[in-house]
Amino acid sequence: MRSKIVAGNWKMNKNLEETEALLVELAAKLPDTKAEVMVAPTFVNLAAAVRNLEASRIEVIAQNMHFAESGAYTGEISADMLLNIGVDTCIIGHSERRAYFGETDEILAKKVRTAMEKGIRVMFCFGEELEDRKSGNHFNVVESQLKNALFSLDKSDWSKIILAYEPVWAIGTGETASPEQAQEIHAFIRKVISDAYDSSVASNVSILYGGSVKPGNAEEIFSKPDVDGGLIGGASLVSDDFVAIIKAI
Repeated sequence: MRSKIVAGNWKMNKNLEETEALLVELAAKLPDTKAEVMVAPTFVNLAAAVRNLEASRIEVIAQNMHFAESGAYTGEISADMLLNIGVDTCIIGHSERRAYFGETDEILAKKVRTAMEKGIRVMFCFGEELEDRKSGNHFNVVESQLKNALFSLDKSDWSKIILAYEPVWAIGTGETASPEQAQEIHAFIRKVISDAYDSSVASNVSILYGGSVKPGNAEEIFSKPDVDGGLIGGASLVSDDFVAIIKAI
């Protein structure tokens, strides 16, 4: 049975002191929930976050990782480095990594393969731009991103995959896909996976919605049958907002 998940992507926000303060607040306010709750602080604060949350159910995850084990990759972080500090889940393929840092499907496929080899759980992000949505090409874009990065995986690897659908046009813009639009694309994603693998893989993978989820819209979005939670951006930086979103699931 697939998991319900609420994950906070903190992006390039919060220094060490601010990170620790927010973690203390979240740990104290964490509601009784069966959902998995995750936070992704910036790299320089990951180890501190792990220490701060040792007694909490909140999992610390990484925002990115490199596909190489080690070497001359200035500024990059390897899978082994994450595992060494107690982080074993990583976001890969976020729309900002694709847009600002040129991460292609080929690069992301290599990152996913390395993560699988190292035993790291992957939260794989994908989704269409505004022009794709307006032209009606969003289904093709989503299918292509999934196939190019993930469909070389063995069926058994999918137990370590979480999907996060990001309508890029709804991130940081104030726009949000309607609950019906979210359900439509999430159901399509399951069909694509079912066709490539089987219905068991499709029905057991968690698919999160990642487009401007807020306390005011979370419950309606999460109520859809194929939406298993959210990858939360700005709202995860405010403890009361993030807790309200967790409660909504």
